[in-house]
Amino acid sequence: MASTSDSKKRLALAIIDFLSTSLKDGTLTSEDAESIEVAQSCIADTFHVDPSDKAAMQDAIGGQSLLSIYGVYEKLKGKSAAPASGSASTSTPKSSSTEINPEAEAFKSKGNSAMAAKDYKSAIELYSKALNISPLNPIYLSNRAAAYSASGKHAEASTDAEMAVAADPKYTKAWSRLGLARFALGDAKGSMEAYQKGIEYEGNGGSDAMKKGFETARKKVEDEKYDATFDDSAEETSRGAAGGPEGMPDLSSLAGMFGGGGRGGGGPDLSSIMSNPMFASMAQNLMSNPDMMNNLMSNPRLRQMAESFGGGGGGEGRGGGGMPDIASLMQDPSVAEMARNLMGGGRGAGRGT
Repeated sequence: MASTSDSKKRLALAIIDFLSTSLKDGTLTSEDAESIEVAQSCIADTFHVDPSDKAAMQDAIGGQSLLSIYGVYEKLKGKSAAPASGSASTSTPKSSSTEINPEAEAFKSKGNSAMAAKDYKSAIELYSKALNISPLNPIYLSNRAAAYSASGKHAEASTDAEMAVAADPKYTKAWSRLGLARFALGDAKGSMEAYQKGIEYEGNGGSDAMKKGFETARKKVEDEKYDATFDDSAEETSRGAAGGPEGMPDLSSLAGMFGGGGRGGGGPDLSSIMSNPMFASMAQNLMSNPDMMNNLMSNPRLRQMAESFGGGGGGEGRGGGGMPDIASLMQDPSVAEMARNLMGGGRGAGRGT
């Protein structure tokens, strides 16, 4: 059994870790850094501990933190009812989490039987009686967490599991039950972290059950990221297709340039035009560059062609079948340069440099 001196040394290391973490997470400002370093040095010297010793630090905080351990204490204090006046002599004596109390074990065994019978309400009550005797026993806390989860009380299950892993992080069942509770509460990332801790403490790559829980949570995290990205992309696409506030062009302008969206009035079939990869690329570049669309529509030659083309009659600058004479149009240097920009570079189709 560890001596009181050893316990105090572990507490000193936990305090040093807490001060260091408070600087890193922004709880304390950089202006406090020098004072914190002095305080850490004084604690280390006084208690004869070495905060750079990773093994000693791991032994002190067990993968947790002083803040999380204190949080467990606060939860226990909040749940514990103050004994009534004059009842101290009749109250059940409390035992530490490491001591095996026969009465508490009896309640735990009855709770296990209730769980096997799927009588979760009775199981919770029996585990609670065991915890009244041994408040920080990680097995009792973990078992009650399982009973809470089976009852659909996932918030309570998460609280019990958190206290269990704080009491004994090496008790891996508690990590598994924490992962399950967090997943049920919609905290996939927290669930994944809990399962990861369980795998680490199990060693040898973890058990199949722990790895399965981790993969389920990881997939959920990835799905949530994909859904968020997809929603943002869909919103941007919707704004771009509608035009307006974000400065994106309205494709109806492009359709109007060719006399409409179909063959009515002698205009071309816009869907057929857009099936051509060259025109599809041009349209995509137009959608992503509002200035290019404005320059296109302000060019006199293109404007003249669009007006003539939209009128439905034959005329100058038009080829057979109602289509414009592209070869003639491309003789205009400004139009040719604009076409090259629309294609995404300075090369013509099928030509080298």
